[in-house]
Amino acid sequence: MKKFGCITLILTGLFVGCAQESNTDEKVSISIQVDPLHKEYYESAIGRVLEENPNAEIEIYNLSSFDVYELISMTTVTNEDVPDVFAIGADTVDSFARNDVLAKVNALEMAEEVGGWSDFQSGLGASFKVGEDYLGFPFNIETLIVFANKANAEKNEVSITGPIEFSNLNYEDMLVPVCEPWFGLAFTNAVGLTLLDRNDQEILYSDLVKDYSDLTEQQQKMFASLFKYWQGHYAAATDLWDSAAYIGYIESEIRSGGDASFRIDGPWGATGMLEKTNAGKDLEVLALTDVTVNGDTLKHWQSGWGLVINARIEEDAEKMALAEELIKELVNPEYAADLFNQTGKILENVSVENYLESDIDETNKKIIVATINSYKQSVPRPRVLEWNQVWATWQNSILSWSTVQPKTVEDAYKQVQASFVAMMSNF
Repeated sequence: MKKFGCITLILTGLFVGCAQESNTDEKVSISIQVDPLHKEYYESAIGRVLEENPNAEIEIYNLSSFDVYELISMTTVTNEDVPDVFAIGADTVDSFARNDVLAKVNALEMAEEVGGWSDFQSGLGASFKVGEDYLGFPFNIETLIVFANKANAEKNEVSITGPIEFSNLNYEDMLVPVCEPWFGLAFTNAVGLTLLDRNDQEILYSDLVKDYSDLTEQQQKMFASLFKYWQGHYAAATDLWDSAAYIGYIESEIRSGGDASFRIDGPWGATGMLEKTNAGKDLEVLALTDVTVNGDTLKHWQSGWGLVINARIEEDAEKMALAEELIKELVNPEYAADLFNQTGKILENVSVENYLESDIDETNKKIIVATINSYKQSVPRPRVLEWNQVWATWQNSILSWSTVQPKTVEDAYKQVQASFVAMMSNF
């Protein structure tokens, strides 16, 4: 088993005024996973919790969320290297729940105490509800946004004010790796195309097993736009249809002086974009919903991350209470600006107006506004464990165009259809 040297810091609530009590009472001790890059924010939040809980001890494990995933997959949650509190992506909840990894949390009560939600049960929190139980608490939202290089757009005579019609752009004006389903979803969601879900009878289905003629007119137009997009890149021999090289290609062309005017990416790409746009002087940020494909607004999933509690402490009321207090403090709206400045995370329970009134710099405020606006118009993520098979199925079918070299959009779609028919036959 891989051994993680992860315990780096222990913060305890041993304050002078409480020393006598702390020496006689047994401490309540929990641990939390912290990405080393985000340590400053976590330490501050832990400090505030310990001020209110002087007889507590909170241990920091220097791990990424993916390190924790690996530990759990290799062992069990009883492994001492797995922390008591850790972050997970919303798309992993059902898988962890199936394996009894997560403790139940008092999410509705916590949300009421933290504040900021107008409808907690319809937002990201719903992604952490399994059956009647909440197995996590929403942390930060994620979706796609649009970065625009103003200098390149001016050179290319492209307007950066929305709505921006994708099908009217030159193939290099807007760079998005549609071969990756995370990005392709923006287009399929725009036209109501279901890659995989369950119907009312709980039977798995996919719209992509249909013949091209059975797709709606807008769905056909969307594929026609993607086919035209591929034709342009294939003829120019760019690397956009190369899964190992597209990132380098996009980053080269979106740089000031390059040929690209727009890049679709997540808010996590902001730092790199600042470096590529003359320290942000050439940068503009738009919501994903500022882009259309044949008149249909691009939209992504309402994705994000949550904070969860290890099932091994579920029967320990004191540890559970401390863990829930820590989670509430990490998503405290009062410190939303600190959270963003130190981690880049955007809270669902903080309004655009509150972010705009904060001390966050103007460029990052644009990123926050674009992210929140994109998120609000995104669609819920399908709660289907089998969706994991869609990633490779979509990617391989779209990448196959460069090998098969279809002459028509109908032929290009047949590659996608065949891949999804094969996938569905495995269920």
